[in-house]
Amino acid sequence: MRHAPLSLSLSMILAAGLGTLVGCQPATLPVAGAAPAATAPVASSARFDAVAESLLMRALERSPEWSIYSGRYDNAATLTIPDAARRADDLAFAKAALAELAAFDPQQLPAPQRIDHMLLTNQFESSIWYQQQFRDWAWDPSNYNVAGTVALLLNTPYADEDARLRTVMQRIEQVPQYYAAARANIATPTDEHVELAIVQSRGALSVFDDELRERIKASGLDAAEQALFNARIDATRAAIESWVGWLEGEQKRLAASGDARSFRIGEELYEQKFAYDIQSHYSAAELYRRAVEEKNALHERMDKITVQLWPKYFPDTAMPDDRLERIGQLIDKLSERHVGRDEFFGEIQRQIPLLADFVREHDLLDQDESRPLVVRETPEYMRGGGAGASVSAPGPFNPTADTYYNVSPLDAYTDEQAESFLREYNYWVLQVLNIHEGIPGHYTQLLHANKSPSLVKSLLGNGAMIEGWAVYAERMMLEEGYGAQAPEMWLMYGKWNLRVVSNAILDYAVHVQGMTEAQAMDLLQREAFQEKTEAVNKWRRVRLSQVQLTSYFTGYAEIMDLREQRKVELGEAFDLKTFHNRFLSYGNAPVSAIAELMREQYPAE
Repeated sequence: MRHAPLSLSLSMILAAGLGTLVGCQPATLPVAGAAPAATAPVASSARFDAVAESLLMRALERSPEWSIYSGRYDNAATLTIPDAARRADDLAFAKAALAELAAFDPQQLPAPQRIDHMLLTNQFESSIWYQQQFRDWAWDPSNYNVAGTVALLLNTPYADEDARLRTVMQRIEQVPQYYAAARANIATPTDEHVELAIVQSRGALSVFDDELRERIKASGLDAAEQALFNARIDATRAAIESWVGWLEGEQKRLAASGDARSFRIGEELYEQKFAYDIQSHYSAAELYRRAVEEKNALHERMDKITVQLWPKYFPDTAMPDDRLERIGQLIDKLSERHVGRDEFFGEIQRQIPLLADFVREHDLLDQDESRPLVVRETPEYMRGGGAGASVSAPGPFNPTADTYYNVSPLDAYTDEQAESFLREYNYWVLQVLNIHEGIPGHYTQLLHANKSPSLVKSLLGNGAMIEGWAVYAERMMLEEGYGAQAPEMWLMYGKWNLRVVSNAILDYAVHVQGMTEAQAMDLLQREAFQEKTEAVNKWRRVRLSQVQLTSYFTGYAEIMDLREQRKVELGEAFDLKTFHNRFLSYGNAPVSAIAELMREQYPAE
């Protein structure tokens, strides 16, 4: 499960920023002796800080959407119209920004600024690639939705109620033009993204419903303002409904003509997108091979636990000879222990403070007790993408705003589907999920990130680092005694960790190797022991996204490698809490960049 497209979807937030900024090049810093980035490099670190801040502020000023997600609201009343003129302007801005950055030789900057230089350069390069090569603005209609930013403005108390209502009233004035531009952009979309756009756009109507009208009625807005606001709500709803109707027409046209674009992006685009989004020293193919090796290693470790526990749970049943069969049977047995469908949400609420207590009692890292995590049902406009849980965190400009743990309700599930879902998130796995999404996973990491002194690292977040930390947190908590070292917990953790590994395998295999739905179901259900509902949701998700599913395993592997290397480098001086706090202090930088910073600033003596 995910925190996500922020909800916490980094890709969605950054896409709202500079054209379609969703990633960066591999995190390889310039090496000594490399050719300078410009013929007349500027050595002044103070000058670089000024240029970096200026670029970010100009980028935020250009994108009210990115500003809002970052917790900055001074231009929130303006809605960006995603038309061809805007794309041309974004392209010119990115090229000009790269020219400004090229005036600096990264080798003459301190390590923290070298990383900022790399992040900024790669960010603007990636924005050009996304616009000119990937071009999802032309085939993914789910990119277009006005509800997210409006919901944030309505639900974030950054100003008084009347001021926020007036901002929203101004912001939605051009919603009809927004959807007209979206319609003009789309050419040969995929079936899958048309369907997603329909679901999420219908959900967007819930933001502009009678509840908003009641808030307007109860506000301090005068009669003329209220009338204007309600008229604009009518126009907004009409524009969304017209957009949905057009999408439904596209859906029928594609079904009749059969000329929909394939959701598979192919090897060339996949490798390029992996490099921009993940920022790893691995290529996509190398990461895929490592994931396959890790899958086999996990099966071996889980089998040892299965052999140990078999007599306890099946005292009168012979153990199957096939390794996957016996592991699967034991997991099936243990999965019977789960909460009821009406208890799922409440159980998550109950567990979050217990996790905070464990982290504090075992002194694992710093927490901010003044900033509790708010568990809520996933808003309707965020549903439908295949992720049942996610975190919506405030940006660095509004670090004291609430962080939400979004939990999708099970109302739409049949009894059979709900039982399958709850077996997947059984007694043990649900605890691991809450570590991942909550404490000390996404929620804790993002609180630290918003305190980073580098605005670049906070705003240009690396998804692999963010996801990798949440996965690392799961294993670290169990290593430190959460779950009392019960073999059942470790077996179920193995099943959960197989999800991370199979995510990486699935994504590459589907988009590059042409893996079929039947092959995907076999990988997810037989080899990764997932319930049918979870496997079906993952198959849906892999058709709607590309590369993001690899971020979990890549970041996790790199963080584990770094921790073990620091243990060797520091010897007895290594302290786990210190490692965690230092690692998180660098914001959302790529793991390889954080490793360089840690070694430079805290060398082994």
